[in-house]
Amino acid sequence: MSDLVTIGESTALFSTPHIGRLRDARRLDVSIAGAESNVSVGFCRLGRTSAWIGRVGDDEFGELILKTLRSEGVDVSGARRDADRQTALMFKERRADNVVQVTYYRRGFSGSALSPDDVDVALIESARILHVTGITLALSESARAAVGFAVDVAKGAGVLVSFDVNYRSRLWSKEDAATVVGPLCDKADIVFAGDDELFALGVGSVEEAQEWSDGGAREVVVKQGSRGATSFSREGRLQEPAFSIRAVDPVGAGDAFVAGYLVAALDGLGPAGRLKMGCATGAFAASNFGDWECLARRDDIEVMLAESGTTLR
Repeated sequence: MSDLVTIGESTALFSTPHIGRLRDARRLDVSIAGAESNVSVGFCRLGRTSAWIGRVGDDEFGELILKTLRSEGVDVSGARRDADRQTALMFKERRADNVVQVTYYRRGFSGSALSPDDVDVALIESARILHVTGITLALSESARAAVGFAVDVAKGAGVLVSFDVNYRSRLWSKEDAATVVGPLCDKADIVFAGDDELFALGVGSVEEAQEWSDGGAREVVVKQGSRGATSFSREGRLQEPAFSIRAVDPVGAGDAFVAGYLVAALDGLGPAGRLKMGCATGAFAASNFGDWECLARRDDIEVMLAESGTTLR
């Protein structure tokens, strides 16, 4: 039994250690990446339990993903090794001091072959939250069906469904995404979206998102980066300013926000406390390098929430 179950794709990640184009790099750092697995790691870092369902290749990169997630306390019993497909790859380069560019090699790889047969029904039914994202929906028809099946299982078992739009323009167009993401948003209990992802809800502004939330019957959280975040719930509209930080790597900060927000919900905090926690975990991640390596622990958040000028002795 886990507090959280996520389902999606994880990839091997290669990053340039210095600012500049990938073509000019003489060495690369090797790690892993994946929106859903990032959230699972974030849960464990914050003292909760989580599990990840997905497919990896029966190769060294697949083993790296499983080994890394296990080392962070994530239950990977629901993961599958694919003997016919290789693990997907992601390359990350720092084009400027605070600008990161990513390139994917994922279509036709193991994560794209995810299917309803890979969904561990018992694992989801015993969880408190199922978290999915729009990235997996974009990979293939079978991956899309797997996410849909997982959501239906969760809804049938009374498990809270969390959905992060996570639109990726390199995977599909806004038009194609809207037709798939919209219906899933309607099934979710909590929807996370950026300012530029509200099209998935069929709205064009943060103000219109309030109407979509139907008086808080569906909770909507708009991640707004350096401007903080806004939520619409049964308590109405709430806004939380961003923490003042020097952002060095925004990749993974949105996943960190989601992990903090959902953990705060399980901790019994109301919408205002959830927003603050999400902004704190997101800011902590953005101020450090790495997709999951920079995810916060409880004592990190205590530091983030301390009054400015505090000296810890």
